[in-house]
Amino acid sequence: MDWFILWLDGLTFAGFSIIHLFFVGSLVGKRPKYWHTVGYFFLLCILQAFCVTFQIEGILSIMIELFLLYGVSCFWLGNRGAVCGISSILAIYICQLSFGMINSLEILMIPPDVRGWKLYCILSLATVTAFGLCFGFCRLVLKYLSFKEETPHLRLLLLSGLFFFSAELYIVQTAYPYISGDGGIGEQLLLLLLQAMGLTAFICTLYAYQRVLYGLKAQAALDSLTQEVKAQKRYVGEAQKRYDKTKAFRHDIKNHFSVLHGLLTANRVEEAKDYLKKMETAAVELSFPCQTQNPVVDILLGEKLELAKAWGIGWETFVLLPQNSGIDDFDWCVIFANGLDNAIEASKKVNGERWIKMKGERQGDFYRLEFKNSCVPGPMPPMGTGLSNIKSVAEKYHGAILTEKEEHVFCLNVLLKGESL
Repeated sequence: MDWFILWLDGLTFAGFSIIHLFFVGSLVGKRPKYWHTVGYFFLLCILQAFCVTFQIEGILSIMIELFLLYGVSCFWLGNRGAVCGISSILAIYICQLSFGMINSLEILMIPPDVRGWKLYCILSLATVTAFGLCFGFCRLVLKYLSFKEETPHLRLLLLSGLFFFSAELYIVQTAYPYISGDGGIGEQLLLLLLQAMGLTAFICTLYAYQRVLYGLKAQAALDSLTQEVKAQKRYVGEAQKRYDKTKAFRHDIKNHFSVLHGLLTANRVEEAKDYLKKMETAAVELSFPCQTQNPVVDILLGEKLELAKAWGIGWETFVLLPQNSGIDDFDWCVIFANGLDNAIEASKKVNGERWIKMKGERQGDFYRLEFKNSCVPGPMPPMGTGLSNIKSVAEKYHGAILTEKEEHVFCLNVLLKGESL
């Protein structure tokens, strides 16, 4: 029997290595490398030898396994601490649940007088079946849960996972007899039903958590849309004012020319020059401080420029937007409004020189916008609503965003691919 136990332990550890790392990696969108799986397999073997040597059994050995998987997820896969904790708990919970359910079926279905190679075959088949159940449960959980993006309220999910994990440990360690035990049919059916209900409740919890996240994203999108609609109203109002001024200037232009003609005819050259300067000043007020070939964006930049000047922030722009690119004016405004709002807010905190630089250029089939601004030293700030909105627009046009920070400089790059870029 010793050789069979050794082979069964090896099969079990190999299955755990594959299932655990597959699940932990899939949650964050990472694919574990071959040496990760092999290394984790040997660590499990060492852990088993350690537990056997020092007679560590039950819940304590499972907790050591939990911390081992946490370390592998953290240091080998490079996952965040909270994500490592939740994914490790769920991976081991799923395995314990699967083997616990198969254990009940073994006790219910295996005749007590089975011995020899028949028993070995049944136990091997049960182990393989348990891993199949593990894989199926992992796929079910991954359908409702993913940490590929920033996920809020992880502590709520961590508490729920700990509850289900603790309940399963209690069932497995206190209620299940060994295969050679004499657990009654009614007891085993009850335990099997409890675990099935536990799994169902856990999936319902994940579903509810997913809906909460969708609700938060929808609310954030609604708040952003409300903000952008208000901004659009301001831009339209500014455009209307400029239109009215232009209309009035064009209406009076004939009168201005008549006055100039009269001054020049009377040889009053100096007065004519002064009058012409006044006309030039009025014409400058009607033009936009930034010329991007997009009037909507020009209005927006004019407003942001005035705001930056009020805070003593210098401004440089080299942006010519492609015409007929297929990129909606509203989406241009989302990018520039959020990008410049973030840049102004960051520059306002700087005690020294404050500045913002913008550049736009074509790169192959893409158009690249670069926002650079002064900022205070420190770690990269988390992605807020503004950057999330810019990212959504970039992905809409098959592009992406990239943020970088070096000491006093923050840089945001936005790649877009329009219809005619």
